Amino acid sequence: MFKLNEIKELIKLVDETSIHELELENEGSRLTIRKPGKTEVVQVQAAPVQMASIPAAGAVPQTAVQETKAPERKPADADLHTITSPMVGTFYRASSPEAGSFVNKGDRVSEKTVVCIIEAMKLMNELEAEVKGEIVDILVENGQLVEYGQPLFLVKPE
Repeated sequence: MFKLNEIKELIKLVDETSIHELELENEGSRLTIRKPGKTEVVQVQAAPVQMASIPAAGAVPQTAVQETKAPERKPADADLHTITSPMVGTFYRASSPEAGSFVNKGDRVSEKTVVCIIEAMKLMNELEAEVKGEIVDILVENGQLVEYGQPLFLVKPE
């Protein structure tokens, strides 16, 4: 069986990395730690199935696990392309605090235009637009933590 302090340490380690899911098995006990959005849930299974949910430090206890889903698009947004985060990290609109933003609403972009930086594990990863078009909306704030698959920009393709 896993000790509570070991589980807390594993939660902290998973939280500090880009790992989305960690699964361990030890002496018939099984531990799964997942990051489904902004809530982390630990499920512990031991010989006749026992499950417990332990919220991460600072998380609000919940009665049920909620899946993080992309916001539903309005019918008018159906023709827009969504640029999503390819990883968990911190979103930056510019290469440095003094520099101007890579893109703003209304800017025209090509497939290779850098639109932001995602910092993950102290590495700066430039994210390109993926499509040619016009930036219609920026969905996250500068310096915000983003999840894998989280929508960042809406682009009206040309």
